[in-house]
Amino acid sequence: MAQVNPLVGDIEGNTQTIIRNVEQAQHHHQADVVVFPELTLCAYPPEDLLLRPSMQRRIEDALQQLSAQAFSAVVIVGYPRIKDGQRFNMAGALIKGQWLVEYAKQELPNYQVFDERRYFKSGSDACVFELKGIKAAITICEDIWHPDPMRQAKQQGAQLMFNLNASPFHQHKQQQRIALLSQQAREGGMAIVYVNQVGGQDELVFDGGSFVTSAEGHCCIHGPFHKEALIPCRFDRNTMAFETQALPPVADELDILYQVLVLGLRDYVTKNGFKQVVLGLSGGIDSSLTLAIAVDALGADKVSAVMMPFTYTSQLSRNDAASQASRLGVNYQVISIEPMYNAFMAGLADVFAGKPKDLTEQNLQARCRGVMLMAISNKTGALVLTTGNKSELAVGYSTLYGDMAGGFDLLKDVPKTTVFKLAGYRNTLGEVIPPSVIERPPSAELAPDQKDEDNLPPYDILDQILARYIENDESADTIIAAGFDGETVRRVIHLVDINEYKRRQAPLGIRISQKGFGRDRRYPITNGWKPGV
Repeated sequence: MAQVNPLVGDIEGNTQTIIRNVEQAQHHHQADVVVFPELTLCAYPPEDLLLRPSMQRRIEDALQQLSAQAFSAVVIVGYPRIKDGQRFNMAGALIKGQWLVEYAKQELPNYQVFDERRYFKSGSDACVFELKGIKAAITICEDIWHPDPMRQAKQQGAQLMFNLNASPFHQHKQQQRIALLSQQAREGGMAIVYVNQVGGQDELVFDGGSFVTSAEGHCCIHGPFHKEALIPCRFDRNTMAFETQALPPVADELDILYQVLVLGLRDYVTKNGFKQVVLGLSGGIDSSLTLAIAVDALGADKVSAVMMPFTYTSQLSRNDAASQASRLGVNYQVISIEPMYNAFMAGLADVFAGKPKDLTEQNLQARCRGVMLMAISNKTGALVLTTGNKSELAVGYSTLYGDMAGGFDLLKDVPKTTVFKLAGYRNTLGEVIPPSVIERPPSAELAPDQKDEDNLPPYDILDQILARYIENDESADTIIAAGFDGETVRRVIHLVDINEYKRRQAPLGIRISQKGFGRDRRYPITNGWKPGV
């Protein structure tokens, strides 16, 4: 199982990745078969690159290049292809320069982050071929989540199935995959080889975790998460079963989530050619976790942190920021925003005359910080990491062109309560976040003695309401019936609904839930919907 990390659109580079992995599998493992993920040649998801006039020519050139290698192993690889004027999501099996069979994906997902019906036409036929005396079938990703492709393959005598995947991560996804394939394997009476892509692609992270399920429905081979790997699997033709390997211990959910964030950030930065990142380090929990992940993903030498204090910034925050920067060894600067804030206020004095202080002055502080970070980014080429979490973004507890200004929001889909858990988890690997950052009440420190709970419900309550409304699509009445205070529920839902315009302008961020703010959830900004029932 070739669990690779291809780059979307880099057909030449992905072709070389395939060649390199096949050669390694043949040389080091004497492989008879090497299976790659879905659409490996162009990587997933290629989106509207598929519509480029030169896409098909480049794919055909790559297929010819693979044929010219005359591999001794059977190579099963995914690619897009136009046949009879229709575009298909395909997989082919190649040996010694000849394509044995070709299969067109039948079940095209069109939900959550998937939009395959925009690009592809569904196939209709099973693909079963002779492989060293075994009848093997090929399916692609979503096919395995439906009964018909398995039923078709079984009817044609398949004894083994290869399933090529580009399956993105969300929490608890691997348990769902294994449970589903176990059921499918039992019903089909055949082992299933599940090969998954790995790596970050914009907001998606493909977590790898390729595995094999026996005909009895047992997971007998399991590859690593979050990294490329060639995973050897030995199939006994006499018993028609795979030799069981020692399975890795069940990973802790926080460890999995942390590694997904590390991988997603690393690939976004490196695949887009950034050499370094910069972020505002406030001494608060969100920026502290973001800094820790950034260093783990990229190395301290590629990370800069800037503390930008103001009148309301506590000495504890200043100390904690300096302490964490020192512990992690990053480039650290302190730049006060007071001079520029005062300059703005002086320039606005006539406009503000006679008007009381309100959120304007708080937002101006955030915007001063945003301007500073973006200027540093422009001058140095560093990517600005914003530090807002999902809870804040949901209810608009953030400032446009202020703390939302930047290129990538690492915690965009991470609720505040999970931010605290991840910070605690990271400190079990080595205490890099000062304990006081985790222990004290969250505050934006934009006003004297300000606390987040002055304006928001406690985060343990807020996050439950948000999960029910955003991810489960529950109505206000249903949430209230579950025991939550009615006034609080309606206020939270109102805040979510009126802040869609902010989220449309938010930076990209890693998706970890089944419904992140992005392709998963597309609500109109201008609408008259009443969310009460």
